[in-house]
Amino acid sequence: MASPIIQLKNVTKEFKVLNRHEGLAGSIKDLFSQDYKIIRAVDNVSMDIMPGEIVGYLGPNGAGKSTTIKMMTGILKPSEGTIMCNGVVPYDKRTQNAQNIGVVFGQRSQLWWALPAIESFNILRDIYQIEEKKYKDMMNLYGSIVDMDALMHKPVRQMSLGQRTLCDILASFLHDPAVVFLDEPTIGLDVAMKSKIRELIKMLNKERNTTIILTTHDMGDVDALCQRIVIIDKGKMLFDDGIDKLTETFGAYRTLSLSLLSKKEKADEARMNELVQKVTDVLGSNISDKNAFTVSSRDDQIEILLDEKKTNVMKVLNYIQDESRIYDMHLNEISTESVIKKIYEGGLS
Repeated sequence: MASPIIQLKNVTKEFKVLNRHEGLAGSIKDLFSQDYKIIRAVDNVSMDIMPGEIVGYLGPNGAGKSTTIKMMTGILKPSEGTIMCNGVVPYDKRTQNAQNIGVVFGQRSQLWWALPAIESFNILRDIYQIEEKKYKDMMNLYGSIVDMDALMHKPVRQMSLGQRTLCDILASFLHDPAVVFLDEPTIGLDVAMKSKIRELIKMLNKERNTTIILTTHDMGDVDALCQRIVIIDKGKMLFDDGIDKLTETFGAYRTLSLSLLSKKEKADEARMNELVQKVTDVLGSNISDKNAFTVSSRDDQIEILLDEKKTNVMKVLNYIQDESRIYDMHLNEISTESVIKKIYEGGLS
């Protein structure tokens, strides 16, 4: 059996943060203050990641995702615990670790702004000391996946965000690293470019057996790419399993989407909030178990997340119809996004 390519054992990261005071006098006082508090950004996280896995590392803002990634890439050192990445302690041997990983951090490009992309690739070839044959093989592989001619001779500053992201991802795989860290790779992109980048990541993972750690808030990325999901919140790991386990765990949940406004009515934020409250009150007065449903809005739809072990869809519809006219309805399996939201709210406890 293959050994893990990344191992985290009881990893904790704490930061000492100054308790700041308000105003000019407070700012001057802060210069000499010793009033600090300890923030635990990552709290006793352990996991093994196998070669070739695509792992979605998920959590809300401030959950500890970026701090964990920075420790795995060697930028930060854990306060407690140990990390091994491809046989190397990343924060002790940063140069050696950097040779074996690729990184794409959001919209921070590693390409030279004024140069054509091919020049950036040539510079990266020299930095990573990539053999000529290996470099040509990677470029040929890229050419079989995307239209290289349309990109390589275009200055980076003239590229669209999607083209630049595409080139950044290609650059991160150029030296054939064992592990690539992708932080929000599709943020801000349109649907067509997101699809192209997801296909590119899947192909590179398949062709090179590259291990990929993906952080994202886009559940489309998760559904399209990840075989395994690790969820962290407030520094603690909440979930670590296959994506199928999510839907299996929450198999009794359905999402009921309702249109309660006519085409003439305006679905502004105030009106939708009013409808959410109205539906919540109606269901609350008829269903004794308040954990059986969650009401929210999306665009002009009221969405009700139902636990069918605790309540019945037809009864819920009847309760709402007694108070409001339903213009349209859809019943769907619970989405990955909704499952993860339930986990954040303690749905696995």
